[in-house]
Amino acid sequence: MSGGEVAGILVAVFWAILVSFLAVALARLAQTLRATTKLVADVTDQAVPLLAEASTAVRSAQTQIERVDAIASDVQEVTSNASALSTTVASTFGGPLVKVAAFGYGVRRALGGRGDAGGRKDEVPVKGSRRTVIVGRAVSRGRGKRD
Repeated sequence: MSGGEVAGILVAVFWAILVSFLAVALARLAQTLRATTKLVADVTDQAVPLLAEASTAVRSAQTQIERVDAIASDVQEVTSNASALSTTVASTFGGPLVKVAAFGYGVRRALGGRGDAGGRKDEVPVKGSRRTVIVGRAVSRGRGKRD
């Protein structure tokens, strides 16, 4: 065997080993591509029903949000009606009730005196003291003792 023949044999063995490694790599790559294709197909098969369920859930949530919005607007309307009713009742009955209470207080003071009107009997009115009833409370004018 000459040197050229040995070199040719070495090159041929090298190419055979290289082709073997490339064949194994291509086989593994083909196997990986088949597994990837199967995985993508499985994900697609599972994703389509999940997307349909998600779409249904979103529609249901939208319906519930519309219902809550309607309830909130009704509550706001009821609140404004209650506020208007409260204002009406306060203006209708508030003034007359205060006047009746003031009148009753004045009548008790005028008829029974200070000791007989439910106050303390040992209390002596201060001379020159004047009182005015303002929305349910007594305000003292001049110099005198406040209750």
